[in-house]
Amino acid sequence: MDLGLAGKVAVITGGSEGMGKAAAAAFAREGAKVAICARREDVLNAAADEIRKAYNAEIIAVPTDVTKADACAAYAQQVINTFGGIDILVNNAGTSAAGAFEKVTDEEWEYDLQLKLFSAIRMSRAAIPSMRARGGGRIINMTTVGGKAPGPASLPTNVSRAAGIALTKALSKELAKDNILVNTVCVSMVESGQISRNAARRFPGMSLEDAYKEMGKGIPIGRIGTSEEAGDLIAYLCSNRAGFITGASVNFDGGVSPVV
Repeated sequence: MDLGLAGKVAVITGGSEGMGKAAAAAFAREGAKVAICARREDVLNAAADEIRKAYNAEIIAVPTDVTKADACAAYAQQVINTFGGIDILVNNAGTSAAGAFEKVTDEEWEYDLQLKLFSAIRMSRAAIPSMRARGGGRIINMTTVGGKAPGPASLPTNVSRAAGIALTKALSKELAKDNILVNTVCVSMVESGQISRNAARRFPGMSLEDAYKEMGKGIPIGRIGTSEEAGDLIAYLCSNRAGFITGASVNFDGGVSPVV
């Protein structure tokens, strides 16, 4: 299936591993030009090199701390200077931060909102003028199913992600006239560096494969998701084939969410 992504410029935050890296690979495979950012320069450059070699891709890696407003603006501008514009933005930066309400400090709240919500706001603000000038675009906000149905001791992440879902719907209404489609992918447990590190803490001495199997027992489909599956979904939502989808929240969760 031709997704119509050849020559498009795709910008991804949190692109050094996991779903961000998989999305970058999916775009590169389809012939898009790709920009990825993350804070760890060595891991980021390694991801870019791997994708470049695998797909002969045009890809740049820009070390960026997206909790900083000026860093977001500089990243977007470097992409525009390099590739001429932006067609696709995947706001993927984030980590899991879950604690009981009374134990979460103001500093933790502020950091989580900067990382997950304000980075998406700032990157979108920086990308939209270029998308509009190019006749349209796609924005994907990566959130979680917990943003729809938060559980106990799930703060501040699920509040930040609920805000991301609301941002998605509001932007989809505002930008539809410009052919800029905005959707969110709500994930549960997906293979990534972060989940691997969590598995090592939860199941010390167990192989990663076996730890993943244990972690998948609470998911109706019987396993956790793969980053490649997430990357393919993101690429599809940014394609011509998904040209009538905007304002949607797609659960990528193996059936674990209690809400649609």
